[in-house]
Amino acid sequence: MRVLLMGAGGVGTAITRIAARRRFFNEMVVADYDLARAQAAVTATGDVRFRAERVDAADPAAIAALIRRTGADVLLNALDPRFVMPLFEAARTAGVTYLDMAMSLSRPHPDSPYAQCGVKLGDAQFAQAGAWARDGGLALVGMGVEPGLSDVFARHAADELFDEIDEIGVRDGGNLTVDGHEFAPSFNIWTTIEECLNPPVVWERGRGWFTTAPFSEPEVFDFPDGIGPVQCVNVEHEEVLLIPRWVPARRVTFKYGLGEDFIRTLRMLHQIGLDRTEGIIVPGPSGPVTVSPRDVVAAALPDPATLGARMRGKTCAGTWVRGTFRGAPREVYLYHVVDNEWSMSEYGCQAVVWQTAINPVVALELLATGAWTGTGVLGPEAFPARPFLDLLTAYGSPWGLREIPVTPSVTHGLAAGAAA
Repeated sequence: MRVLLMGAGGVGTAITRIAARRRFFNEMVVADYDLARAQAAVTATGDVRFRAERVDAADPAAIAALIRRTGADVLLNALDPRFVMPLFEAARTAGVTYLDMAMSLSRPHPDSPYAQCGVKLGDAQFAQAGAWARDGGLALVGMGVEPGLSDVFARHAADELFDEIDEIGVRDGGNLTVDGHEFAPSFNIWTTIEECLNPPVVWERGRGWFTTAPFSEPEVFDFPDGIGPVQCVNVEHEEVLLIPRWVPARRVTFKYGLGEDFIRTLRMLHQIGLDRTEGIIVPGPSGPVTVSPRDVVAAALPDPATLGARMRGKTCAGTWVRGTFRGAPREVYLYHVVDNEWSMSEYGCQAVVWQTAINPVVALELLATGAWTGTGVLGPEAFPARPFLDLLTAYGSPWGLREIPVTPSVTHGLAAGAAA
């Protein structure tokens, strides 16, 4: 297998360090607009299977030409969601497999944003599903940690843990802190603003997809491995758009443990217009220039990839599932925890980007060995879960399952037992 990795930021660099320990691929070309950054990621592996290239990710023709020149079999997109469609279309033009970790962007409903969906996450990609299938190509979308591993957990729950599922709720939380920073997101701020300030999507059987207000329906969820109770709120995320397509459930939600300070800062950015993506004209040393307010915020904050040495704590991604098994009610939380101290000492990568990066590498290996096969535009839950979970454990990053005592409490997970 020959892989073209687009993006040498935090997640892209983590991908190279994880993949360097595996033998399933022959070559990985790391491409970035900043050639020096791509070269740094390659050099750090010390592996001759890696090499660097420069390309503009906004130019589908240039990307398709690079795919052909490198002989890549797979394009792995490690860039932010703005570049999903150019890369997705370039992969189809070149006739190679495509993987991403975030899907094409949404647009709120113009008249009723907090009740009805407008353009949903992934709509632009699923609109081309028939063409991908007819061509015999595969686009594996949303294959990071959330979406990604969380979707694999949903499929595993349906296959092995439940007879009927009432609700699947992805729950993300942690106790990470960053020394010396009052506000320092551990993931790409452009993406963070997009998913946190857009109307969250919920899915219900018989109603379909609908939206709510940002940060709605707060609940306290007890996260494992010493993280403890964290308040979680509704956030727009791909799992709600993916899981119902392949996993039967009565309701699907996504809630993120953000914390009051984080929510307050995001609301302030929105109130003063700094979350906007359209350009505004500002004075410059050589005259007026047009800049995106959100890009300014991203430039002013520290690069998440550089925060690892100052980060403390753990991050947890997981999927809470409630339903019945063998005639009895059941409630579980399937989860994956990464300790920042471990990921830094073992890979030199902070926990959040490392946790995101390991999952597409596992998926690539399953595709390379033929354990996963398919055509069309498919989410992670379209594939069998057990091979993925077994290989994730073999990578030295095991997952857990917590049985939650079934009670009438509306505060999910608070009396949960020890992880299995």
